Amino acid sequence: MTWDIVGMGAVSCLADEPRAIHEALCRGESGVAPLRAFDRAAFRVQNAYEIDDRAVPGRDEPGRASRWLRAAVAAALADAGLADAGPADAGPADAADTDGDPGGSRFGGIADIPVLVGTTLRESRSAELWWRDGSELRPADLHFARIMRDAFGTVRTHTVASACAASLYALGMATDLIALGAAETVVVAGTDSLTESAFGGLDRVQHPAPRSVRPFDRDRRGMVMGEGAVAVVVRRAGTHHRPAHARVRGVAMNCDATHPTVPDPASVTSAVREAHRRAAIRPEDVDLVVVHGSGTHHNDVVESRVLGEVFGPVRPGPLVTSIKSGLGHTCGGSGLMSLVVAVLALQSGVLPPITDLRRPIPEARDLRLVAGGPALGDFTTAQIHAIGLGGINAVAVVGKAT
Repeated sequence: MTWDIVGMGAVSCLADEPRAIHEALCRGESGVAPLRAFDRAAFRVQNAYEIDDRAVPGRDEPGRASRWLRAAVAAALADAGLADAGPADAGPADAADTDGDPGGSRFGGIADIPVLVGTTLRESRSAELWWRDGSELRPADLHFARIMRDAFGTVRTHTVASACAASLYALGMATDLIALGAAETVVVAGTDSLTESAFGGLDRVQHPAPRSVRPFDRDRRGMVMGEGAVAVVVRRAGTHHRPAHARVRGVAMNCDATHPTVPDPASVTSAVREAHRRAAIRPEDVDLVVVHGSGTHHNDVVESRVLGEVFGPVRPGPLVTSIKSGLGHTCGGSGLMSLVVAVLALQSGVLPPITDLRRPIPEARDLRLVAGGPALGDFTTAQIHAIGLGGINAVAVVGKAT
């Protein structure tokens, strides 16, 4: 069985629309900037990939992860034709404004569509602001069922908190729901905002402090957090009234719990091979890989070895890129954001480069890393990685829509 991606929406530090994000990445742009969410004096890491949408500069606000989630889901639903008006007469922010009307005047008839939200931190920043400043907080605000119900009338929202693989885990669950006949359409999303606790934890374990994410570069220092939300609408292949953006051919997931922070090469390789089996493809069928590419010492070495193991006999092998150099590590939504960029690469024939990659690590010497500018090609099949702490791995294979 295969599944069609029929709607997409995204919000990031570079742009608030998927194609604009893809185009910015192809230009080699980066959203890294001096940290604004909290006092930089308390941290060694001074930069982040933040969305600059606070009403008062330098003063953080609760509910930002939910705000972006609502915008991304609204845009994806409109793109899929599941709204009364399309993106032409309302951008993501306007599309999300339902004036308190449950279900919204634009989003009728979608109450039974399941919504699966992948996240690492949920609305933990709102909890921090409640504790520090006394901001309003309800327990239901810590996950996303209420915000989805109030905005779109949906009654089946599930929050998937499986670290950095969360949104690709949610995609795998969505394909299972459709395959089992439990749904015809599923909204899959991911969202996260910076939290002081997570930022501080990373700040204390990365030495020397990273200034930006530099995947596969010898001068990489670690991950730098980013913000954003992303959503796709998935349906059983061939059952939608509009052309699909791409086709999900297979998703594989595992959790090895081998080490708290270091990915296990055998486990990641197993997930890649299982994704290929589910997609009914061979390694030589893959044109491009959007890796997790977190810019940490262990992740980049492990992914290089995995790709060498899987694609070693294949010549010339797939092109390889990472979007975290431009968007930062957007945590739970990062895998789905990589998938959306991969879909746009399949559509446009343009694959973004790894920004600021100057000296590739020795372990990646046989990989076709995209650097210095975008790569062009007639791409048909893409592979996407999401690797979380604790050995949580997810790999998706998507193909060009037919």
